[in-house]
Amino acid sequence: MARIAGVDIPDNKRGEIALTYIYGIGRKSAQNILTQVGVTWDKKAKEWNDEESNAIRAAIAEQFKIEGALKSEVQLSVKRLMDIGCYRGLRHRKGLPVRGQTTKNNARTRKGKRKTVANKKKATKG
Repeated sequence: MARIAGVDIPDNKRGEIALTYIYGIGRKSAQNILTQVGVTWDKKAKEWNDEESNAIRAAIAEQFKIEGALKSEVQLSVKRLMDIGCYRGLRHRKGLPVRGQTTKNNARTRKGKRKTVANKKKATKG
């Protein structure tokens, strides 16, 4: 199992898919890295030799902000939005969708599990 940027890359996956296991590298970025290094996209990760693995590591290190550094940058960006009190920051603070989605029926990913609210019972005359 190859280890790139502190992440175990699955051996039995194609190169372009295997690199997407690294936080901050998507399909297109993985394709660009492999093209730049000169490895075919279809070559499985276990078939990479040491030279190719090292070249991939070097290309990722010089071009991309990945894993911990990227996660902390994203967290700081969200925290900044919350601190300045803009609309997006308030939505983050309340745990609601940030990008204009409706919340009447869906938005369960952001809102969490349903919290059932019981109806008030009508007072009976008696």
